Amino acid sequence: MGETAPPPPPQVVAPPSQMPLGAARGPTWTPAEQLHQLQYCIHSNPSWPEAFALAFQHYIVMLGSIVIIASSLVPQMGGDHGDKARVIQTMLFMSAINTLIQTFLGTRLPTVMTASFAFTLPVLSIINDYSDRNFRSEHERFEVTMRTIQGSLIVSSFLNIFIGFSKAWGNFTRFFSPIVIVPVVCVVGLGLFARGFPLLANCVEIGLPMLILLVITQQYLRRALPRAHHILERFALLLCIALVWSFAAVLTEAGAYNNAKQQTKQSCRTDRSFLISSAPWIKFPYPFQWGAPIFRASHVFGMMGAAIVTSAESTGTYFAAARLSGATPPPASVVSQSIGLQGVGMLLEGIFGAAVGTTASVENVGLLGLTHIGSRRVVQISTGFMFFFAIFGPFFPSV
Repeated sequence: MGETAPPPPPQVVAPPSQMPLGAARGPTWTPAEQLHQLQYCIHSNPSWPEAFALAFQHYIVMLGSIVIIASSLVPQMGGDHGDKARVIQTMLFMSAINTLIQTFLGTRLPTVMTASFAFTLPVLSIINDYSDRNFRSEHERFEVTMRTIQGSLIVSSFLNIFIGFSKAWGNFTRFFSPIVIVPVVCVVGLGLFARGFPLLANCVEIGLPMLILLVITQQYLRRALPRAHHILERFALLLCIALVWSFAAVLTEAGAYNNAKQQTKQSCRTDRSFLISSAPWIKFPYPFQWGAPIFRASHVFGMMGAAIVTSAESTGTYFAAARLSGATPPPASVVSQSIGLQGVGMLLEGIFGAAVGTTASVENVGLLGLTHIGSRRVVQISTGFMFFFAIFGPFFPSV
């Protein structure tokens, strides 16, 4: 009698929650086999203390975009330091709401929603439109500008709502292959260099050490110190920010920038943001806080273009987040629903008076790859920090 053939090797089948909608229930790979360095996938969670520390790190990363946008736009609108603090609080509040919407109802991926630089051009167009007009005060010009931004965001939000919930955007993403997605993600990520490195050049003695220290700590020092491997790998960014900010504070108190140029003082000193001193102790962002919105067709079309750009940015970011969190790529129906919900978030931003719309944060997705932790719970916890600092302004980190 001949020998019986050995049984075939077992096939790993993903649970239904990790499989795309409409996909055949065939063999696939588990998250650990998709990304060997991943320590916590989208459904697994670190301990609560570690989760809160990682969530605060996500908050710090997303805060940078909001502060940069508000610090560059609000003074041009005619707003003072108090107005800038209120705008930052409103943008933080709306980022928290949109992050919860996306993590619970949208793609359900660990993506943080933050202020988008794509809206700066249409906002600058609105600012220039009011620069030659006469107002009783600069604060009045600021309020009129914000009301016009509100109206433009409200109208343009319906474009995202339509292309999302009508599944038109999902049908378009069916043509997204890896050959298309990879360049989109790369372009979105590399686009941040044009915004980050000029700011780094404004204060080389602070920015360059931060960049070098982060690379050495996260990539090399964790290998040289095996006992501190997990701490350096997961919290290198927080440690580097604390060290570099302390170094900047020492230079500020020592008078290193007393005779420097005004731009250098703004970029290097730790006492020139005026966020803590000018922010109200308790402030709840509320609808139409700047007044009734102003609707102008000439500004609405520019804001619609920015809405389309953020939809493309978010789509590429969702695919990157799925890869780095050990999840399957989001199907077209889920991406389409998330874009529709992003339009709902933009509508709320126009109602509450945010300066710009939001998009899925590429920086925070990069943090997923840096820490090798793709837990969705960590991102959801980070919204607690956003809500807290949006309401209690004087507790702003001094950035």
